[in-house]
Amino acid sequence: MEVLHRGNGSEPKTLDLVHVHETVGATLLYELYEGLLSSDADARLRPGVASRWDVSDDGLTYTFHLRPDSRWSNGDQVVAEDFVASLRRYVDPTEASENGQFFYPLKNARAILNGDLPVDQLGVFAIDHATLRVELERPTPWLLQMFATRLGNPIHRASFAEHGRRFARPGTLVSNGPYVLSEWVVQSHIRLERNPYYWNPESVKIDRVYFYPTEDISSEFKRYRAGELHYTREIPKQQIRWIRENLADDHRSGPYMGVFFLPMDTTEPPFDDVRIRKALSMTVDRHIVAEKVAGAGEQAATGLVPVYVSDYRSAAYEWLDWSMEDRIAEAKRLYAEAGYGPGNPLTFTIHYNTSQNNKRIVLATAAMWKQVLGARVSILNQEWKVFLQTRKFAGQWDMIRMGWIAGWDDPYSFLEVMISGSDFNDTGWGDPEYDRMLTRANEVVDPAERARILAEAEARMLDQYPIIPLFYYATNRLVRPEVAGYRVNILDRDPSVLYALGLAP
Repeated sequence: MEVLHRGNGSEPKTLDLVHVHETVGATLLYELYEGLLSSDADARLRPGVASRWDVSDDGLTYTFHLRPDSRWSNGDQVVAEDFVASLRRYVDPTEASENGQFFYPLKNARAILNGDLPVDQLGVFAIDHATLRVELERPTPWLLQMFATRLGNPIHRASFAEHGRRFARPGTLVSNGPYVLSEWVVQSHIRLERNPYYWNPESVKIDRVYFYPTEDISSEFKRYRAGELHYTREIPKQQIRWIRENLADDHRSGPYMGVFFLPMDTTEPPFDDVRIRKALSMTVDRHIVAEKVAGAGEQAATGLVPVYVSDYRSAAYEWLDWSMEDRIAEAKRLYAEAGYGPGNPLTFTIHYNTSQNNKRIVLATAAMWKQVLGARVSILNQEWKVFLQTRKFAGQWDMIRMGWIAGWDDPYSFLEVMISGSDFNDTGWGDPEYDRMLTRANEVVDPAERARILAEAEARMLDQYPIIPLFYYATNRLVRPEVAGYRVNILDRDPSVLYALGLAP
């Protein structure tokens, strides 16, 4: 029996499709489910449950033709109605899914989420068991990419009807991907077994996969060196030089479609004052944070949208090309103008989820503000599930660590985070004109014009400083050479079905 052992960062909050929005949960959903589309080891689109699809000339209707041999892990056939049921859950107001906003392009989705229409009015229809039709409000260039993520997965209707919110547990979770959930021991491991009914059994080379919660990156590193893991979620950044010298064949790295940033609560002092938000942003040396503190291929952020996004030139702060001396002088002027100084130092706390790498980054950033402005900055770490709850309640934090990982290669997938009222915009900041610009961009057919409008919207948001982008991510992990088939890709999408155990060529 081939068994793979993987580190997976934090303990997942849930495996319920509509309530997973963090990478640790999404990683497991790629193992358990297959959506309308899938992706290969280079993150390129390929057919999933849908063997083919048609798009209308106006780009408003997609028709997906499902493969007849796709089966659930109990042997039931996967049918179009399973996708209808799943997509409706995302926009059902009673579910209160944080993922609901991703479905705004679907016909009537926004009205349903607002409670103005019943959920059965969503623009998804089972024409028959093997044919799914999706109707859109507007052309959506990234729709196929979205349906290759966890957002394009079906749900087994009978098990959900029987178990309700408890359906996503060992013994009750019926899935249609390469693996099934066989065991979940909290703070120990999650065990997956090969799905005997998966339609493409020849593609599954590994029989069993263990995922371990590895919030403590140093402990994960020790387990890897002891031979307990084939694959780490991260690496301890302070060990990067040693890793490059001693584990060069195991170290896998490359650009990753994500951004590390610091949102501020703009509804309460001190961050209700844009002068303070700007002063802090100006005095962070992003190159030091990215290259020296993170230090494993990360790139200093010029805005919210990473430079890796195709066919898009990200907006940038106008002062990024100033000397640090000039930036500091202007920041000190703003700081004093806002009423702060040696006799009244700015005092606040940065919340972050438990991770040695996160700790190093927020400590370094806080030290810069203390040195340059005299600010008194404390840091507070929380376990992942607690951190997620804290993040949702304004007034419980001043500044918070956040990372955003895009599911697809499009600037909108980053910019929509800051839409007014977005489930992921916890800053309290909102700008109706920014919202309108994003809507207008998605009504434009010409890609270059769309990109131009989105860049203008990004610049408008950055100029109001609700967030401080620090750096764009890089994938960094250790993978044993005997894990054949592993390749770094820009979306860091790496389900175990892509691998085999044996000596890599």
